[in-house]
Amino acid sequence: MSEVQMSGPLEGVGVVSLAVNLPGPIAASRLAGLGAAVVKVEPPSGDPLGGVAPDWYRELARGQDVVVIDLKDEVGRRRLDALLADADLLLTSSRPSALDRLGLAWTHLTRRFPQLCQVAIVGNAAPDQERPGHDLTYQASSGLLPTPAVPRVLLADVAGAERAVTEGLAALVHRAATGASSYCEVALADVCDDFAEPARHGL
Repeated sequence: MSEVQMSGPLEGVGVVSLAVNLPGPIAASRLAGLGAAVVKVEPPSGDPLGGVAPDWYRELARGQDVVVIDLKDEVGRRRLDALLADADLLLTSSRPSALDRLGLAWTHLTRRFPQLCQVAIVGNAAPDQERPGHDLTYQASSGLLPTPAVPRVLLADVAGAERAVTEGLAALVHRAATGASSYCEVALADVCDDFAEPARHGL
């Protein structure tokens, strides 16, 4: 899946993505397009997107190194540690409790990899990060669905990916200026809320 990486403003920046499905892979694809060296880490079962939309999966993974690592295995965790030691940015889309069980909570990572910034894509903002959701539920809760119909646009997923890229870039700029890494969360529900602002203000 790896291809020759074109140069860009993020040339020399290393990104490790543990994110599967849509928002994370879209964000990783955007970062790779900006020149970052992206390693996409998938579980042995693969990214579910590959089974649902294989063409889109291949498109989003273009220009990245795709590696299969079992994070529940000690050997796999050591392989991930080696990747994180050389990375500048970690992209995740799992619930905080799942990351914590794998030893990948920010409080653990920042001590072991002080150079590493992290963008965590979650469904809902604190304190509801553990609450499951879907693009459809985020749009519905924001009032963006006027009729009882399934929308043709995955607004929360795609817009959330763009916000994850923005937060990741901001974290890298902050680190360059201060020397301190940082952690930020992108809540997909909040992304939809922002798109609903015009309606809430009567526009």
